[in-house]
Amino acid sequence: MLVYKDLLSGDELLSDSFPYKEIENGMLWEVEGKWVVQGAVDVDIGANPSAEGGDEDEGVNDQAVKVVDIVDTFRLQEQPSFDKKQFVTFMKRYIKTLTGKLPPEKADEFKKHIEGATKFLLSKIKDLQFFVGESMHDDASLVFAYYKDGATDPTFLYFAYGLEEMKC
Repeated sequence: MLVYKDLLSGDELLSDSFPYKEIENGMLWEVEGKWVVQGAVDVDIGANPSAEGGDEDEGVNDQAVKVVDIVDTFRLQEQPSFDKKQFVTFMKRYIKTLTGKLPPEKADEFKKHIEGATKFLLSKIKDLQFFVGESMHDDASLVFAYYKDGATDPTFLYFAYGLEEMKC
């Protein structure tokens, strides 16, 4: 299994359990998330509670919760939305910080294509949800989620160059 960690914070953000598609010259990874229901497992063991003197619920707490699989699996923390100015400020700092962590050949490729990815994200800024990893580190990579036209499940966007692959 492959796990993808944030190069800046070390937080686990993705795994190969969630296939991705490269977009914007390989700068962004697009991953399809899904709403899933957790809890409230209804197990029918064939017993008749009323015949056995039991209550209907017998103190079982069946709280079903709908969560997005990627958010739940990697304990992503939602952040307040950015406006365009705040996003551009974040991107300037992120580019500078990440470029310093990349090998020279990757840094050159990153700087060459990051503008297109930034413009792509800016075009969707009003529709994006912003997430960071579990540690909520100040300089961490952002993970973005949005709903494509008519979709009921969110699509997530990751900065490909901000991820480090680890085998587990």
